[in-house]
Amino acid sequence: MAVNFKSCDRSTPYLFPPTVQDYLPEDHLACFIVEIVDQLDLTPFIQAYSGKGKPPYHPSMLISLLFYGYATGTFSSRKLEKASHDSIAVRFICANTHPDHDTIAHFRKRFLSELSQLFLEVLLIANTMGLLKLGTVSLDGTKVKANASKHKALSWAHANKIELQLKEEVAELMRKAEAADNSTLPEDMDIPDELARRNQRLKVIAEAKKEIQARAAERYKREKSEYDEKVMKRTAYEESTGKKSRGRKPVKPLPEPLAKDQVNLTDEESRIMPSKNGFEQAYNSQACVDIETHMVVENHVTQACNDKLEIAPALENLKNLPEELGEVEKILADTGYFSESNVDRCENENIEPSIAEKRQSHNLPLDARFGEDPKAPKNPTPVEAMKHRLQTKAGREIYGKRKSTVETVFGIIKEVMGFRQFSLRGLKSVQGEWSLVCLAWNLKRMHVLQAA
Repeated sequence: MAVNFKSCDRSTPYLFPPTVQDYLPEDHLACFIVEIVDQLDLTPFIQAYSGKGKPPYHPSMLISLLFYGYATGTFSSRKLEKASHDSIAVRFICANTHPDHDTIAHFRKRFLSELSQLFLEVLLIANTMGLLKLGTVSLDGTKVKANASKHKALSWAHANKIELQLKEEVAELMRKAEAADNSTLPEDMDIPDELARRNQRLKVIAEAKKEIQARAAERYKREKSEYDEKVMKRTAYEESTGKKSRGRKPVKPLPEPLAKDQVNLTDEESRIMPSKNGFEQAYNSQACVDIETHMVVENHVTQACNDKLEIAPALENLKNLPEELGEVEKILADTGYFSESNVDRCENENIEPSIAEKRQSHNLPLDARFGEDPKAPKNPTPVEAMKHRLQTKAGREIYGKRKSTVETVFGIIKEVMGFRQFSLRGLKSVQGEWSLVCLAWNLKRMHVLQAA
């Protein structure tokens, strides 16, 4: 019995050539991103071009390409160039043109600051579309690998060891050079090349040691301040009570670099940080997520492993959000952000904090889950008031949304979008790229929300 298959004709030309609008359905993410970019103020991008030489690609096309690339897990400029040939969505965005990887990479590097500033514009568009209104946000951080290997790190102890070895080798080469007329050198030894190579390595080591010393000075200043505060509290306690303070005495910090203090020779602004895969060369990427829409409303990057100092920059960025977005009323954060000063900062900004003092236990007993809320303390401090709030049903319910918001966003960014490592180097560039990642996530989220 003969079977009638659908035609698969690859040679007959179209009577009327299709347009790029025919490539994709109207509700495709690529179409949505192009529509959003058309609403952005691209004046700073356009004015940066002089109009001389070969006509450049329009900024709106390259911006849409970067946004779509980051939203779909294509971060490499070479892969984006290839996608302009292979991907129907990218061909639509590029209007059947093919920007090369140098053009894409140069545009991203040149306009990284301007691209970061579009983050707020996209939030305002989301607000205009009725997709975003601020209220409660959840703050957390995630370690993202730097574009550097931890094996390219140089410690203070090893730097001193290698420096001494190189200086001895330079002295030995100088002696061989002076005695060259009276002795035979190895056939493959070129003394000027060997000296130049060692002098260059000594220069790199000297710069690395200078950076390690600068970091040690910053650390000493911070630790000395903490040490003085602890000593002052212990002294005040002993004078007021007449009793000896419990616990170990604070250890006075050392001003000089420690043996394990190190700097990375590939990206010196990155830091060794703990992760689920052990210690990695990384940055600590922070984000505030709106718990209703799961959109990122604040982002920044820090070199500190600990999150305790990240409440202050997050609050500052939230305070500078446009008024049209509304006001942040509550902020949720895990125990890594807890400190008395952080709670006070939130209260001073008229934001109600819910910051766990310690790890929250799972599977609460029946009495804790269904019993009456504990009585509120009289004249509580901000910390006491927050502790009581977290023990109430309403407080536990709102705090329980933390994991299902900001941690979910981080999970999708890393596992679905595939962003686990920065492409750029240096804190300023990394901050710009993280803002680009968060912006791409917001576009994906807006695309889903507007279709709901």
